[in-house]
Amino acid sequence: MEKEDLKIINKGMEEEMEISGYRICPWKVALVALGVLCTGGFLLLLLYWMPEWCVKATCTRSSIREAEMVLMRSTDEFKRWFLAKVREMLAPGRRPFESLDVQTTLTMANGHTPQTSDSSSEELIRKYAEYQQVQVLKCTCYCNNIIRYFTLHSTIYYWNDTVQNFEVLTGLEDLEVTCSSIHSEHSAGLTRGQQEYRRLFFGVNEIAVKVPSVFKLLIKEVLNPFYIFQLFSVILWSADEYYYYAVAIVIMSVISIATSLYTIKKQYVMLHDMVAAHSIVRVSVIRDNNEVEEAMSTDLVPGDVMVIPSNGTIMPCDAVLISGTCIVNESMLTGESVPVTKTNLPNPGEKGAEGDGVYNMEDHKRHTLFCGTNVIQTRFYSGEQVKAVVVRTGYSTAKGQLVRSILYPKPTDFKLYRDAYMFLLCLVAVAGIGFLYTIVVSIMNKVPAKTIIIESLDIVTITVPPALPAAMTAGIVYAQRRLKQIGIFCISPQRINICGQLNLVCFDKVDTYENVSERSFHLSEENAYKESLVKSQFVACMATCHSLTKIDGQLSGDPLDLKMFEAAGWILEEATEEETTLHNRIMPTVVRPPKQLLPEPMMSPERDMVLAFASYEIGIVRQFPFSSALQRMSVVTRTLGEKRMDAFLKGAPEVVASLCKKETVPEDFAEVLEDYTKQGFRVIALAHRRLESKLSWHKVQNVNRDHIEVNMEFLGLIIMQNKLKAETPGVLEDLRQANIRTIMVTGDNMLTAISVARDCGMILPQDQVIIADALPPKDGQAAKINWRYADNPTKHSSKATRLEVSPKVQEQYHFAMSGKAFAVITDHFQDLLQRLVLHGTVFARMAPDQKTQLVEVLQSVDYFVGMCGDGANDCGALKRAHGGISLSELEASVASPFTSRTPNISCVTNLIREGRAALTTSFCVFKFMALYSIIQYISVTLLYSILSNLGDFQFLFIDMAIILLIVFTMSLNPAWKELVPRRPPSGLISVQLLFSVLTQILICLGFQIFAFLWVGQQGCCSNISVSHNSEEQDDHNIKNYENTTLFFVSSFQYLIVAIVFSKGKPFRQPSYKNCPFVLSAISLYVFLLLIMFYPIRAIDEFLEVRCVFYLFIYLFLFVGCIDIWGSKCISWLCCRRQKVPKARYMHLAQELSVDPDWPPKPKTTTEAKPPTRKDSASSQIMSAS
Repeated sequence: MEKEDLKIINKGMEEEMEISGYRICPWKVALVALGVLCTGGFLLLLLYWMPEWCVKATCTRSSIREAEMVLMRSTDEFKRWFLAKVREMLAPGRRPFESLDVQTTLTMANGHTPQTSDSSSEELIRKYAEYQQVQVLKCTCYCNNIIRYFTLHSTIYYWNDTVQNFEVLTGLEDLEVTCSSIHSEHSAGLTRGQQEYRRLFFGVNEIAVKVPSVFKLLIKEVLNPFYIFQLFSVILWSADEYYYYAVAIVIMSVISIATSLYTIKKQYVMLHDMVAAHSIVRVSVIRDNNEVEEAMSTDLVPGDVMVIPSNGTIMPCDAVLISGTCIVNESMLTGESVPVTKTNLPNPGEKGAEGDGVYNMEDHKRHTLFCGTNVIQTRFYSGEQVKAVVVRTGYSTAKGQLVRSILYPKPTDFKLYRDAYMFLLCLVAVAGIGFLYTIVVSIMNKVPAKTIIIESLDIVTITVPPALPAAMTAGIVYAQRRLKQIGIFCISPQRINICGQLNLVCFDKVDTYENVSERSFHLSEENAYKESLVKSQFVACMATCHSLTKIDGQLSGDPLDLKMFEAAGWILEEATEEETTLHNRIMPTVVRPPKQLLPEPMMSPERDMVLAFASYEIGIVRQFPFSSALQRMSVVTRTLGEKRMDAFLKGAPEVVASLCKKETVPEDFAEVLEDYTKQGFRVIALAHRRLESKLSWHKVQNVNRDHIEVNMEFLGLIIMQNKLKAETPGVLEDLRQANIRTIMVTGDNMLTAISVARDCGMILPQDQVIIADALPPKDGQAAKINWRYADNPTKHSSKATRLEVSPKVQEQYHFAMSGKAFAVITDHFQDLLQRLVLHGTVFARMAPDQKTQLVEVLQSVDYFVGMCGDGANDCGALKRAHGGISLSELEASVASPFTSRTPNISCVTNLIREGRAALTTSFCVFKFMALYSIIQYISVTLLYSILSNLGDFQFLFIDMAIILLIVFTMSLNPAWKELVPRRPPSGLISVQLLFSVLTQILICLGFQIFAFLWVGQQGCCSNISVSHNSEEQDDHNIKNYENTTLFFVSSFQYLIVAIVFSKGKPFRQPSYKNCPFVLSAISLYVFLLLIMFYPIRAIDEFLEVRCVFYLFIYLFLFVGCIDIWGSKCISWLCCRRQKVPKARYMHLAQELSVDPDWPPKPKTTTEAKPPTRKDSASSQIMSAS
């Protein structure tokens, strides 16, 4: 592709593609049409399968601006090609957010020049909508009114003259609107004309999953290369008078196609029903004249202002709250069924004021209502509505992205599939040799040309088994079914095989939280509902600083908040809708202690933490929800009878302490915090501030949280005990025994995470933990890492003795770091990053995007990474990992390819076991199908040398009774009950596997040639064969002893190979426990032995075999015994030493094992050297002074 004509669309995104433009060339189209006629339509099929060939064969290169067709290629490792037709439409303006008032005159396609005005804008839009059917290419209008676009994967790409490229219109975010501008410029609503105009660009607000007709699905399925190959085979067999076999293959293909069509149609219908449910609802929309009108949700466009009903609704779009509060169930997105509180977007006031940042859906997700989520309750002002500005519609929404990921899944990059195609090419090469051999032999025997063509092509159909794809997916289908039975649901079945290769698993959570106690530095109590504490600011913070709400009379919210509130022992009351309408301001949620806990009114000048009100109620005026990036949450409250408001803050102790006045933070804060975290406790800090009297109710609703969360007074710590779930230690021990690394990626304090990691077995008692404290550049000094060793509770050695670590102990070390340190290391110590993750076990205080970065770094050193989380804050990491599993109650969510209803991490071992079983099954089936085609290829090639072949019903018996039955029963082996230290191989191209297959081929070839030559040397055989052929008509020379011998020998070989390749332990249950497979194999053996020892005339006639002498029977038994024992021995020898190819992390581990300076010594510092080149960094280790 020419560089000047090559553009990049979706730059930096997952769907990044190179795009080039083409125009249709008439003479090329004529040549292609002639080629299609000459090839009988095969060229058309080839161009259908290869879109890049189609474009280059029928079009000439052009600039993208003038292109009629665009050809795109993904920039990822798959390099997929996509083709799209560029279309054109007429519109009053060039961009969707332009004002219609500035468009004075517009040229229509027929030359008319309508005048625009405020009163006729709607009529103008309707006229343009009518003109969309005009053939724009033939019009004489000025091109500024022509909008060029194309559609790919339910996404519309529009031409942008400014950037000279196609781009996607996402929604209101394209304007880079600030929080203040959303309130000031986009909260009034749109006119009908503006709405209609924007709909020209954004389309109907609907996630339309079109269910294709059966005819379209049939055509698409039939045009699959394997079905075309089967059609070619059927025509060939019919020409060779193999009618019964051809009919049987046709029936099989029809059943396969019908089953596939039924499955695909069912999936489309299920997805359509899932999307269509509640996707089209009636909504209330505010127009620019402040009128509220009812409309269908399909009419919504970005910029519309919709009213959220008080009784809740299913969101039909992505919208940002600008007034009121909503309680939302976002389980469809995150898999977390805990209701989430959404607050209105802060309004900093003037545009460009402090804290007025650009609105971003990810950064402001606590103020954004996502499409498909369920709004349970709303809170609003009297006379005002809960309003939200529409940000995204259709497939641009969060729900639309989920549907797109299901409709257009990313292909799976796995070595097995790449090697399978390579192996198929090898089979094609073998078929080519047989093709030439058949032609030579036939010419030497003066066979007619028609017979030569048929028989030589027949070799190709035998060598490449058309049923291979269906056979290989059988194991995955069975594994998916078994996973569903244990509560694990999968939306990406191909990833099941990849899960069999996982050798590292990241865990977001491995524990639960219970047993709350308090530590305020003034007092230490285990019960927050003691009389002496009821009116303290400390308990007031516990009772108010949360996101709990009442749903159907039951408290609901984050489990941590629930535990904390229950420990306080207070009561939460929410205003009803009727109570709210009686006031001119929002009615807050009220919390109060039980009356029996309230002490007598008193004043105490010595203890400022005690308040003196007999009736004690606190109203929660404003919430700033918890942010994983900020690691804190806060609320603004007002106590009954007080004029000034209070602010309460809770969060990570280090963060809270940094926001407090220094004089209020106790001197021993760090020591106390370290003491609790080392013991594995979850520690949360609380703070309080008395707000200024000038802050009114309405000002509080729009104030930025940065103005509230400052100059706080430190209150104390809440200590929560981390209790491991009963299953957790056993699961982690199973993974450790299986040589699968486990990593903790959490938002907890680092020392707490280290303690939990020791308790659950991630870090063994004798192992050492090295903490990497990375500091960014400051005051002209380079970034640096301070290394310190965490205290080992099992060792009480002094620091001096710990400095000298023996080589054996050095190998048993773990790195621990915080999210801030990880960010510094990523930016300034790229040369150390891979070394650190090689032994990194604890990553604390990690932000969601940092979790994704960690997964990518681990994958860069060739780890197969699994990720287990709750889906709330780690969607990116779950999707990026090779096997992401979300602990959720839903069957499918946008969070990850796997979803488990089991609320603990035991699902991880189940998924890996089933993945290993499915992967092993795929190998077994592939090798069996390859050997089946080679064995049949050998038989037919040998028979061609005497101008014979296998009979029609012999082919039928082999393919139907043996191959299909064996393939679909040998895939039924369940997963082995436990994980073993080694993994299945990941690819077919390895010395052991190739040696195994090649030796099996040589054994089969040797015994077939031996049997064939031995029978041919028997004089009586040839006489009987000739006399028989003279007595009965046998045009194809099938009923002879050579044919019978090879038929029986090859039939036994199919069964022998199936038994040899049907692996059991250590990844699957033994084959003898697979009853269908055992019964099938025994039945076939008995049947073959029966017709050999006790010939039945009807069966012999049906299979066209001869009655063999006992001498031949002994030969078959001898060949069979030697064959099976030889195969077993070779298989055993091949499996004796299965060396896993060394990955990058293995090479890195070997380098570090001989590095005397690694791991870093305690109390040393590593400084980043000034980079010599852009984006490069190096470091040097310095001793502590």
